[in-house]
Amino acid sequence: MKHIKSLGLIVLLFLTFPLSAHTNPTEADKLSDKKIVSVEATVLINRLEEIKAMDKSNMSSIEKKALRKEVRSIKQSLKEVGGGVYLSVGAIIIIVLLLILLL
Repeated sequence: MKHIKSLGLIVLLFLTFPLSAHTNPTEADKLSDKKIVSVEATVLINRLEEIKAMDKSNMSSIEKKALRKEVRSIKQSLKEVGGGVYLSVGAIIIIVLLLILLL
């Protein structure tokens, strides 16, 4: 029984060990990490890009304040659209193994 537990622990460690932790992410990897969930999210991201590209030097303080509020609300709605719980394969295997052992 001890050997089975030890073997299970070793297998678990190998499954949860991040193999890509030592690689440097490229630009393509960084762009692929940004997953767009819906059309609504793309519209919001496009609006953020428009605001970043604006020339704010000739705007009044009231207009700048309104833009800041808009950016905050857009970021908040993007968090709501993209929110969720993500489980890795290793985490799922650990959960299943724990359920098997405990039940």
